[in-house]
Amino acid sequence: MAGINKSGFIYRNANYIKSIARIAFGFVWLIDAYFKFQPGFAQNFSNLIQSGGQGQPGWLAPWFAFWVNFTSFNPAAWAYIIAFSELAVAISLILGFMRRVGYSGGFVLSLLIWSVPEGFGGPYGPSSTDIGTAIIYAIVFLMLIVINAEQGTSRYSLDYYIERKWKWWKKVAEFNI
Repeated sequence: MAGINKSGFIYRNANYIKSIARIAFGFVWLIDAYFKFQPGFAQNFSNLIQSGGQGQPGWLAPWFAFWVNFTSFNPAAWAYIIAFSELAVAISLILGFMRRVGYSGGFVLSLLIWSVPEGFGGPYGPSSTDIGTAIIYAIVFLMLIVINAEQGTSRYSLDYYIERKWKWWKKVAEFNI
């Protein structure tokens, strides 16, 4: 097995590449958040939650019924909570701010989106083509967590500069503490 090519482009530019990937993913979340702030999202939020359970196996009915009931009291408020959550994740990714909180929150939010309105990507059958997009977002967050734990703070993040002034900030920003 060959060793790591320390003279290769990716190895030499790892800090830039991981930061560019993080920031690009942040802009994806920013676009998602922008769409959530459109009036149609809040107006159709209840339908979106209800549609996740359509065509799903009966044993998943309690899961979807829970979310329909849980969000039914004030669906517009839940729509804006989701919109602001996505905006917070986007800011965390783009600025490299509170990455530990942002990556963890983004992972959980991605799983919730995948399991409720995306209905676990199903129903599955002969015409199924994929398992949904939000699960892929969750996997990207896991990869960002692993990269952060392995590589540490990126110089191209706001956390890097905050940590230089306040050492305790690592508890908010880093996974390798």
